[in-house]
Amino acid sequence: QVQLVESGGGLVQAGDSLRLSCAASGRTFSNLWMGWFRQGPGKERVFLAAIGWSEDSTDYAEFVKGRFTISRDNAKNTVYLEMNNLKPEDTAVYYCAADNPVPLRIGRANYWGQGTQVTVSS
Repeated sequence: QVQLVESGGGLVQAGDSLRLSCAASGRTFSNLWMGWFRQGPGKERVFLAAIGWSEDSTDYAEFVKGRFTISRDNAKNTVYLEMNNLKPEDTAVYYCAADNPVPLRIGRANYWGQGTQVTVSS
């Protein structure tokens, strides 16, 4: 089983930047991708970005392109989400997930972290 732990959330002001981390542990396989989702207050969970562990492949939701960047550090078994120019509407609980690319992309991943809160004030 894969364990995922997000960190790096907090309270920031509009225009600030923040980097979230997701550390993976437990039994993992090279074909697992990692992704980021978020769920704002009263909103549905939405896909943000995904990255392959074994290939230099990334996938982004259109609305985050240019502001959010996903990356990984295999030595630390960690995936990151760099968020720039944060806006109040970015306020949400941010989750990382792991699975094969297709179920991950559609939000049906087998493994999820507990989430980290990001609050952006105006």
